[in-house]
Amino acid sequence: MHLQALIRDIPDFPIPGVLFRDITPILQSPEALNFVLEKMVEHVELSKIDLIVGIESRGFILGAALGTRFGKGFVPLRKAGKLPPPVEALSYELEYGKATLEMRPGQGRVLIVDDVLATGGTLAAAVTLCERAGYEIENVSVLINLENLNNMTFREKPIHSILKY
Repeated sequence: MHLQALIRDIPDFPIPGVLFRDITPILQSPEALNFVLEKMVEHVELSKIDLIVGIESRGFILGAALGTRFGKGFVPLRKAGKLPPPVEALSYELEYGKATLEMRPGQGRVLIVDDVLATGGTLAAAVTLCERAGYEIENVSVLINLENLNNMTFREKPIHSILKY
């Protein structure tokens, strides 16, 4: 399946100088979404996964769909102030500002998912926050890796992605 043809490039969004990769057309196509879900876990030993952690906001869509598809629970990793207490929180630098992520403390073996890996700040914060909140990270998967903006690894291997730019 030629997924790149479904990705819309939106220049200067959310701020000037940023090229936003819009995955909405993939989400609108049941065939494309099913293909993406299968590819996101092809490197994952699902028997070792208890929960899918989805990073706000498009990671929620992919994470919840993966959880439903493969019989796993879902844990939202949210922006500050969106979850009721108790929460674990972590502030970090973004490519265009600062942010704070929060999640409910818990336990279990998790797969962290998101739509786009850009500079790696959000994903690195998600890994740290999951560990701090009591989860054991088994693997990480993203739909798109903007490889020219990061050299991020997980367990000394490149981050699994379906598309690379």
